[in-house]
Amino acid sequence: MKQLFEQFDRIVIFDTETTGIEFGKDRIIELGAVALEDGVETDSLNVLIRLPEGELLPPFITELTGITDLQLLTEGVEQAEAVDAFCRLLDGAERPLLVAYNAQFDLNFLYHFLRPSGQVGVLRAPRFLDALTVYRDRRDYPHKLCNAIDAYGLGDQVVNSHRAVDDARATVALLEAMAAEQDDLEQYIDLFGTHPKYGVSGRPISSVTYRKQPYQRIKPLYELS
Repeated sequence: MKQLFEQFDRIVIFDTETTGIEFGKDRIIELGAVALEDGVETDSLNVLIRLPEGELLPPFITELTGITDLQLLTEGVEQAEAVDAFCRLLDGAERPLLVAYNAQFDLNFLYHFLRPSGQVGVLRAPRFLDALTVYRDRRDYPHKLCNAIDAYGLGDQVVNSHRAVDDARATVALLEAMAAEQDDLEQYIDLFGTHPKYGVSGRPISSVTYRKQPYQRIKPLYELS
């Protein structure tokens, strides 16, 4: 990842846990992130976010993540507080990079999360990297984070727990493993692979180039026109 740290003064790898998959309707209930500078973790975020009064978690989300309504009530913070905590991770960075595994999903949720507080502008400075897009170029289907952890033998270092900060740290380890295998991560900056049949999921990001990414690996996505 040396080239990434030469290009960006701070890399923030983040993950969200949500009440569902519909951008603008479902909500972020947990936000986790790790900030790296020159390959060293300098800050992190691990916060639960309360739901509005009267809203409850869907049972399948509790089953998937282990997060309960009681936890959100007793351990969670208000959304505005979580927004401020996330924005602080980017404060002072002149050349930030935001990274997520399936970044299109997380960035869409992050946009709607920041908007009520008027903080969407924090997304103007960073460039974006989708670790899932890179992984799809490296290994055949299936492409869940747990599959990537297994494929690179990272199970003794990290866990795909469906808890945000754990999954953010798992993505860090995955990026390092993929860079060690082939150090071309900078080629994927602002380049997201899309479903070969259904295209872009959610709201397109203006600074991102989208290309259909075949399930069968032929050559790297950045070499496809």
